Amino acid sequence: MAETKVKAASKASNPKTKSSEAPAEGKSAKATVKTAKQPAATLTATNAAAKKATGAPKATSASQPEFSKETYLTWYEQMMLMRKFEEKAGQLYGQQKIKGFCHLYIGQEACVAGAVSALTKDDKWITAYRDHAHPLALGTSPNAIMAELFAKATGCSKGKGGSMHMFDKDVNFVGGHGIVGAQVPMGAGIAFAEKYNKTGNLCIAYMGDGAVRQGALHEAFNMAMLWKLPVIFVIENNGYAMGTSVQRTSNVTELYTLGESYDMPSEPVNAMNVEDVHNAVARAAERARAGEGPTLLEFKTYRYKGHSMSDPAKYRTKDELEDYRSRDSIEAVRHTILTHNMATEADLEAIDEKIKAQVTESVEFAENSPFPTADELYKDVYVQEDYPYIRD
Repeated sequence: MAETKVKAASKASNPKTKSSEAPAEGKSAKATVKTAKQPAATLTATNAAAKKATGAPKATSASQPEFSKETYLTWYEQMMLMRKFEEKAGQLYGQQKIKGFCHLYIGQEACVAGAVSALTKDDKWITAYRDHAHPLALGTSPNAIMAELFAKATGCSKGKGGSMHMFDKDVNFVGGHGIVGAQVPMGAGIAFAEKYNKTGNLCIAYMGDGAVRQGALHEAFNMAMLWKLPVIFVIENNGYAMGTSVQRTSNVTELYTLGESYDMPSEPVNAMNVEDVHNAVARAAERARAGEGPTLLEFKTYRYKGHSMSDPAKYRTKDELEDYRSRDSIEAVRHTILTHNMATEADLEAIDEKIKAQVTESVEFAENSPFPTADELYKDVYVQEDYPYIRD
């Protein structure tokens, strides 16, 4: 699963490296993040010229692709599956077939796809409650995820978790977690277990920009650095903690600098670009496996929908939304594939049709699956199935 060709690997020995390339013409990474609007999905001068000349998406690199054809096609298929699955989930929520809370990942797909290609199938994953895309990219059946959204017994959490609490042990996805920031110390704990058992594996722990206000984050950062735990902390900074911008909630708006308080290698990443995500995660993984401890990555990204399905997102403008849509990571990968003759339009259309069929099948599977029976209420609470203190 891991992509072996990482041009930036030589930078791994420098833990203070802030970015694999300057985010904007004539400025350092740090200076650019300070002056850019949140989130800073950056645009180089070369890319700007390419956009003007060819109509390419802003996030597209104009240079030769640094990864293989197979990697780009995998990224395209993974991200398109995330996108179409989430769009269908939003539609079904509107039809009240999915109920409760529902947080969609539309726009943030590169945050997951680029990390999956940089890690191995034995590494562990944990995130917050915007958690449908992670197991999809790791290989969980769309049927099981859709059934979970429908609260059916065939769901990946047996219909007991719903949208916010997806789990799949088979792909080492240790779950989505509804308590804001709870997954941060849990991710450190998982990494501690990997180090203790000498597995050589790591844990990647995702959080939103709002979760960095939790005190548990600082406790986890301190312990992770003290014990040099193999953990990659990822802040998915989409600019708005629920509906409030980072600038209105924190004096520190360059969130990656929080790690520097603990001498933790930390850097901002243009997470609208899947290549940048892959390279940053690959560098962090190399440090973790070498026993050098954790890394903090701030993924500058953007969600096209509201915080949840109940959020009309009136706190941002249509122009802002359209600006980030023009940087769409899926369209960028599609452009790279077609420009460099990795596949034809017909090939990509075949992938699109395959994904459409997968999503349609997942809905049919969920609708035809049974709800959990009443006796399931007392199962999966304790390891001991006949534990005597859970009934009157």
